[in-house]
Amino acid sequence: METVGFIGLGNMGGPVAGHIQRAGFPMIVFDLREEATHPFEERGAKVADSVSDLARRSDVILTALPMPKDVEQVACGSAGIVEGIRPDAIYIDISTSPPSLIRKLAPLFREKGAHVLDAPVASGQPGAARGIHEVMVGGEKNIFERAKAVLEAFGDQVLYAGPLGSGSICKLVHQMINSTISQSIAEGLTLGVKAGVDTVALWECVRRGMVGRMHVLHVQVPQTVFRNNYATDTFPLKLLRKDVGLATALGRELNVPLPLANIAEQNLVTAVNRGLGDQSAYTVTFRCRPATSGKIYFNSSGLK
Repeated sequence: METVGFIGLGNMGGPVAGHIQRAGFPMIVFDLREEATHPFEERGAKVADSVSDLARRSDVILTALPMPKDVEQVACGSAGIVEGIRPDAIYIDISTSPPSLIRKLAPLFREKGAHVLDAPVASGQPGAARGIHEVMVGGEKNIFERAKAVLEAFGDQVLYAGPLGSGSICKLVHQMINSTISQSIAEGLTLGVKAGVDTVALWECVRRGMVGRMHVLHVQVPQTVFRNNYATDTFPLKLLRKDVGLATALGRELNVPLPLANIAEQNLVTAVNRGLGDQSAYTVTFRCRPATSGKIYFNSSGLK
């Protein structure tokens, strides 16, 4: 069984690495926060002294990092993955970055005889355990097949998207669509409630139609908006703002007009500027306040 090296044991990476370890893969881990490595070490994982040390000892290396600049620094900075990676090893980034980044990094790995996949993740099926994700993969198909067992350890849907960068493109499109749909739903609920329809009745009428088949209506809104609970320990709004910004930047690069996505991005920017960046990414759009009648009144921009 291949040895898996995992870099970045935060809110997203930690649970993912936990699933890989529980699947039985020998593991080497690294995180800037030493305390994050302790649970893995207690379960038998080795702790690397540096990123390059981890790369030298791993067959498959995964990174789960907050920002594209972090991915680039860990991949090719001083004592980075490229410095230590072995010939025929596979580097997989599961962070959300522009497709241009992984394509820029790939030649550096090819010079070392190693392979690269981009495999960003999105939330798994409703009810899935934390750290179980949809995985969208770009890269050479034969390398994808080699790495598939590792990806299936934390992915309930592991999808091959095409050449390198395709996974990142699919993730950005996913985030863009998700944000614009959330904005539309928030506006509709605001209109219905302020026009006098009972909140629960309106909810039932919306969710039992085609719109209601979406994950956001079945799981996220009832558990957060209706309970006035916007805290999160998984995916904060500031990272969604980053993802949607990458999507609109890709649109400008390709000269694709994205009017709804740009509106959604500006609402996310406003929310972050008002101090909501650490709250739940997919529900702050729906942020609501109780009216004097006791009904819930949704604010279309999520900012009242």
